[in-house]
Amino acid sequence: MKTRRDIFQAIADPTRRAIITLIAVQAMTPNSLAEHFDTSRQAVSRHLQILTECDLITSEQQGREIYYQLEVDKMKEIDQWISQFRKIWESRFDQLDDVLSTLKNNKK
Repeated sequence: MKTRRDIFQAIADPTRRAIITLIAVQAMTPNSLAEHFDTSRQAVSRHLQILTECDLITSEQQGREIYYQLEVDKMKEIDQWISQFRKIWESRFDQLDDVLSTLKNNKK
């Protein structure tokens, strides 16, 4: 039985976030990705496996190489989930701005 990985645990790791950033620009092989990190190719491959299990990235065989690319629709799902909280935060910041403005005006 394959365990389903949690997307948010996957993106919590700074190396995996860096990998996502790199492949968001262009599809890359594990070797080309490993050149960007001070770690082994096996460690990078493990990160790729986790990201693949979360469906955040996909792989495509091109000749003898495997290229990893970002799964944009999955990133949109993350953004949609976060956006509901963004609205709450923005509303609270607006309320705080109002309170601070009132306090500032009352001091005058």
